[in-house]
Amino acid sequence: MEKKISVVIPTYNRVELLQKCLMNLINQNFDKDAYEIIVVSDGPDERTESKVLELAIQHVILFYSLPYKQGPAAARNLGWKSAEAKLIAFTDDDCLPDENWLKEIWNYYKHEEYIVYTGKVIVPISKHPTDFELNTSRLETGEFVTANCMCTKQALIKVEGFDERFKAAWREDSDLHFKLLQHKIPIDKNEKAIVVHPVRQAKWGVSIKEQKKSLYNALLYKKYPQLYRQRIKANPTWLYYAIIVLFLAGIIARVLGSKKFSAVVLLGWIFLTALFIAKRLKLTSRSFSHVSEMVITSLVIPFLSVFWTLYGAYKYRVLFF
Repeated sequence: MEKKISVVIPTYNRVELLQKCLMNLINQNFDKDAYEIIVVSDGPDERTESKVLELAIQHVILFYSLPYKQGPAAARNLGWKSAEAKLIAFTDDDCLPDENWLKEIWNYYKHEEYIVYTGKVIVPISKHPTDFELNTSRLETGEFVTANCMCTKQALIKVEGFDERFKAAWREDSDLHFKLLQHKIPIDKNEKAIVVHPVRQAKWGVSIKEQKKSLYNALLYKKYPQLYRQRIKANPTWLYYAIIVLFLAGIIARVLGSKKFSAVVLLGWIFLTALFIAKRLKLTSRSFSHVSEMVITSLVIPFLSVFWTLYGAYKYRVLFF
């Protein structure tokens, strides 16, 4: 039987999360012969391959592996190019597709040659979420996220799929979105196609590591400056730059012996940093561990974010702040 839908999932070394995702896909309320699941590992991963082969007894699950780590964009490209069906559904290994996900996708599809659908993403968070939980929950209002989207294979061919220069799980979905807009491929919203995106357990200080992704903002801006300012961020994060300027000015003034001026600008740095901390804590947990994490990480985030932003501007040769 010809496959109606091919589900593509990029993954790497997250067997437990992937297994839950695959079980939800195996148990879909949809003709079992009408869809295939394609798992693509972002580099060699024997544990994941073994688990996929084990679950493949229950359903058609294909496993592919990139020869080395190249990022989820490259993994998704390998997946959709290897797909049998004309309709490609994307989700992530830490997502739980609703049992009617594929049925709703197929029922909504009108056999257009060039069409893209985005589904509904639900992110359950606690009553008093952490900063990481709150940031993850923004996927619910994201305009285009690969945790839940469907594209015809012809649409992906037309825009040449994902840009593999995006090596991390950041902005590669926005890049695809902007390419689709430029090629005038229709993008429709299917609220009945639901994927739940639980917030995974994050290590203390995860926000520090996340700052490296800022370099890909520069790449996206270089490719689509107007769309970036219209749909991603209207202005640079001037607060970060102000914090850095005040801190450096205070240190330099201190070295040069101007203690009063140094004290004034360092007070300004403390004030702006406190505003930043308060902003991160506004809707989040007040537990001692979380508050201490917000205070400590907020001291370094402006510096790291600006560093990676300017590094990205240099790397991709674009004037971007």
